[in-house]
Amino acid sequence: GNPLRCCFTRTKPHEEVMLVSYAPLRRWASRRGVDPGPYNEIGPIFIHAQDCGGPVGNGFPDDLLGARRVLRAYDNDGRIRCGRYLEIRDDTDGAALVQQELADLYRDPDIVAVHLRAVEHGCFLLETSR
Repeated sequence: GNPLRCCFTRTKPHEEVMLVSYAPLRRWASRRGVDPGPYNEIGPIFIHAQDCGGPVGNGFPDDLLGARRVLRAYDNDGRIRCGRYLEIRDDTDGAALVQQELADLYRDPDIVAVHLRAVEHGCFLLETSR
């Protein structure tokens, strides 16, 4: 049931996966020619051991939702601008809540990227950007 960063699903029993190091801001900052500075963290992510073809569809990946998530917003210089704590109850449409919060964050023209993270360990789950 671990979240897979390669296809935004969760691991299944007996599925072959790898746990690898990933620096969420490094590629983003490189494309924009900025230094991620102290936010250039490296953390573990799960991916399939073989090419899985990546995410399917254009909708929000419900498999990455959990009870508690954080949206962390970054400005064009790669600095954290703000964050939002989300508590997703069983009776809540989690994908709609996340999309609503993303839309609200992106109303600020200085926000250029937002990470979805797990609260419990701070794990990076996915990135959205302008």
